[in-house]
Amino acid sequence: MESTEPVARVLVIGVGNELRGDDALGIIAAQELRRLLPEGVDCVERDGEGGELIETWRTYQRVVLIDAFSSDAIPGMLHCCDVSITRIPPQFFRCSTHSFGVAQAVEIARRLQLLPADFTLYGIEGKSFEMGAPLSQPVHDRLPELIENVMLKIHTLLAARPGHPHRYTEEVQ
Repeated sequence: MESTEPVARVLVIGVGNELRGDDALGIIAAQELRRLLPEGVDCVERDGEGGELIETWRTYQRVVLIDAFSSDAIPGMLHCCDVSITRIPPQFFRCSTHSFGVAQAVEIARRLQLLPADFTLYGIEGKSFEMGAPLSQPVHDRLPELIENVMLKIHTLLAARPGHPHRYTEEVQ
């Protein structure tokens, strides 16, 4: 029988679709992070289906999720949201490829008390989500900064005592 008790490890989830332009952001970020992550951090790639996301994070206390944003902000803008203490602004995912995606999964998990104690969402405002398109230049240009911010968050989480979430509320511009 699998334990449902949260583990102290950190989980990084890269969400996206490699075939849809900027929607590949989370997958590409996860692939780059996998080479840099210290011991004690798990890293997975997911397509963004809500039920699968909840199942993926349900045994973790500390989660970092990376996805492309589509909120009518300036393409290339970095976003960071501590969803363990605040709701995801509904405008962040206007162009989700799933009817039950990241934002809905987070809010359902919150209601079911399945949301990890420390859960941070990172992303970059996308520009192009067309099938077959590469990452747009604004997203490509900000990817190193996103990786750096995620690594800082991970080091902060690893330095915190398990069971005592560290609230990282710094705004990323």
